Amino acid sequence: MSDLGRVVVLAGGLSHEREVSLRSGRRVSEALRDVGVEVEERDADAGLIPSLQADPPAAVFPLLHGVAGEDGALREVLDLLQVPYAGSTPAACRSAFDKPVAKTVVSAAGVRTPESVVLPHETFRELGAQTVLDRIVDRLGLPLVVKPTRGGSALGCSVVHEVSDLPAAMVSCFAYGDVSLLERHVRGTEVSITVVDVGDGPQALPAVEIVPDSGVYDYAARYNAGATEFIAPARLGDDSAAACAEMALAAHNALGLRDLSRSDLIVDADGLPWFLEVNVAPGMTETSLVPLAFESAGLDLGVVCRELLDAAVRRAAPTPNA
Repeated sequence: MSDLGRVVVLAGGLSHEREVSLRSGRRVSEALRDVGVEVEERDADAGLIPSLQADPPAAVFPLLHGVAGEDGALREVLDLLQVPYAGSTPAACRSAFDKPVAKTVVSAAGVRTPESVVLPHETFRELGAQTVLDRIVDRLGLPLVVKPTRGGSALGCSVVHEVSDLPAAMVSCFAYGDVSLLERHVRGTEVSITVVDVGDGPQALPAVEIVPDSGVYDYAARYNAGATEFIAPARLGDDSAAACAEMALAAHNALGLRDLSRSDLIVDADGLPWFLEVNVAPGMTETSLVPLAFESAGLDLGVVCRELLDAAVRRAAPTPNA
């Protein structure tokens, strides 16, 4: 057995991504057990805080996806309980989880990101939907990507090629959140870059290329086995691969992230990467991108997760008096 002690893998929750979170939790738990770690799997429910207080674990690995898991609130609670955890701080999570905020922060750090407009539901409704949409199309052109400003797994996300399809895309988007992000669509190769830091500073792993059968990397393409081809390392030239790694590291650092993140990028026809969004609690399912990046880099999922938990324990250890 590992000398880490008992750890809690936290998965589930009540977001739209609950099932994905549970699958991530099961996979990480199995991987940790395979490398000798004692694991307890827990959901985020009314019994969680009493359990953590009564029998504190050595550390927690949060794998809640969606609002409740990635907006920093859960990590605030873990900080209040003084329970170590792998992953980013609450403040960094808040900035990264809100897509327009993340785009603003990384853009200020020199990271290239597509032009976009943020449109709350109330504004959309009160100012006249079609008038607002016409002005957005005039500015950004078509196609457009429409997605909720918060949330993941491409829920509520659409690629719009015709003006006539835009109202339906907005309705779909607002089903998953009150604020939409309309972003200029960049044609190119979709890749994801995992950044991991087990104590030697953040390192970018090989890019994973995403080739969905349907042409759109939506929820079904993400989580139905065989619906998407994943190529790791991605089929990029050396310069483009290096630029992608540099961009993911720049986003990770600009947002103040810690331990683990996954940046989603598009590489255009000129080989230039564009930042789309970053994930602070990336999926760990059988079809998720981070485990594929680990495998491509020759890393074992269980070993990396154990090292991240070890790092969390070290952070929480009292500093010896000088």
